[in-house]
Amino acid sequence: MSNTSSNKQVLLVASGDLRLSANQNCWAAQHEMESQLTAAIEKQGWTVKRAHAYDEVKQHGFIDSQKMGIDVFRGIDPNQPIIVAESVWQYTHHVLAGLTTHKGPILTLANWSGTWPGLVGMLNLNGSLTKAGVSYSTLWSEDFTDDFFNAKIKEWLQTGKIKHDQSHVKSYDLVNIPLEDEAIGKAFGHKLKSNKAIMGVFDEGCMGMFNAIVPDDLLHATGIFKERLSQSTLYAAMLQVADDEAREVLQWLQQKGMQFNWGTDAATELTEAQTLEQCKMYIAALRLADEFGCDTIGIQYQQGLKDLTAASDLVEGLLNNQDRPPVKSNDGRELYAGDALPHFNEVDECAGLDALVTYHLWKELGMPGETTLHDLRWGKHFKGDGIDDFVWVFLISGAAPPAHFIGGYKGASSDRQPAMYFRLGGGSLKGISKPGYLVWSRVYVMNNELHCDLGVGESVLLPDAETQRRWDMTTPQWPIMNATLKGVSRDQLMARHKANHIQVVYATDENKAHQACRIKAAALSEMGLKVHFCGDVNLKVTN
Repeated sequence: MSNTSSNKQVLLVASGDLRLSANQNCWAAQHEMESQLTAAIEKQGWTVKRAHAYDEVKQHGFIDSQKMGIDVFRGIDPNQPIIVAESVWQYTHHVLAGLTTHKGPILTLANWSGTWPGLVGMLNLNGSLTKAGVSYSTLWSEDFTDDFFNAKIKEWLQTGKIKHDQSHVKSYDLVNIPLEDEAIGKAFGHKLKSNKAIMGVFDEGCMGMFNAIVPDDLLHATGIFKERLSQSTLYAAMLQVADDEAREVLQWLQQKGMQFNWGTDAATELTEAQTLEQCKMYIAALRLADEFGCDTIGIQYQQGLKDLTAASDLVEGLLNNQDRPPVKSNDGRELYAGDALPHFNEVDECAGLDALVTYHLWKELGMPGETTLHDLRWGKHFKGDGIDDFVWVFLISGAAPPAHFIGGYKGASSDRQPAMYFRLGGGSLKGISKPGYLVWSRVYVMNNELHCDLGVGESVLLPDAETQRRWDMTTPQWPIMNATLKGVSRDQLMARHKANHIQVVYATDENKAHQACRIKAAALSEMGLKVHFCGDVNLKVTN
């Protein structure tokens, strides 16, 4: 690596949360990770210099705003190699401005941990840098002593780049799928593109997620158009919902067998009042979606509604379920009767496009269309109970539909969202995802074009104790999916994936999963996306 500005010195920056409580809670883990990383780099004969100091007043050492990030990068030699080291969820826009003009080698790096969501933060940064056209390398490790990490960090220090194995990726344009599958997919894609659809966006740019904003011209080319709505409009509509209407939604859920883990301390526990606020948001969201003709919607919540009302997460999961509490318009019509209204968590418009296509395509293929995104949170190899594979933990605060859970609503519960992220509380829609075959996917922006990676996976049933252990290591309030991905290793997925989110939908059996994956690829290609099969996807008809 050419390093004329400083002899074998690497700069280190840490992008953090915008919320002070989150930065303070996570600082100890970040500090420990940086110490391990520094020791590993020093063994390679290099030194590490932190580009911004620990703040004694705030009691953390993160870049915690876009303004601070720009200030920090003004003092950085743009030619020096730089590592963005993450043990936390981070707001990409804190460092994006500086990284867009940095000329030296960039490495994004995270600790391999489920407890501290650095992997999730790093993947969002990677997707955002990819969309922005910024060259970077990426790396991860549990403790920065393993052979994989040592070999790759040495490669980066010597060359300024890291090459990862991406042999699991095949371009749709370079393979052949059965003509019948291609015809079904193309017909669906052509119909959606011709008929057009509306994506309701309750404010863009949630938590600095640059990669989650699809440029309008790229979206328009697929036949989907944004209706820009406001979180303030949603809150105003909530105020118009009657108390008895909210109570009816809650009673419907209780009659279905859903459990609400209520307490009395609103600051730390879920209360019935918080749940009823969420029921009002559910009603208001459906009424606004109907008013503006939306086919899919996304609610930001962070930042904005978090200072006004309870969390949106229960709402999101209910919207993504076909069997959900009925809501009527002010003139007495049942809204979206018998249908889900696909919702994309955190206004991730890439996931919104994916969810809209997936939900309606699956229904056309005769399969349940409920779909959700998850955070690609963490994973570990598991052996036992007929499983011997790397099992991912997919986890999201909201959007998971009860149809995905073991027992449906009877297997669902609502826990208070963590106070460090959700000051005004509100409950999740929590459950364990049922076993079954999946199609997974991710839409993303690269080279100013829309792309989609997709493959086949399986939601596996782990022993109760192992699932609980994984929940306890991550966020036990949130819905969980334990998943294996066919023909894609841990490091291949991490190297390739361009987002913190991954989209999942069930298929009725393994052959149907492969066929639906092929058909979905054809549909997205017809809509103008560059499509890539990842892993072991059967490209021919199998019996």
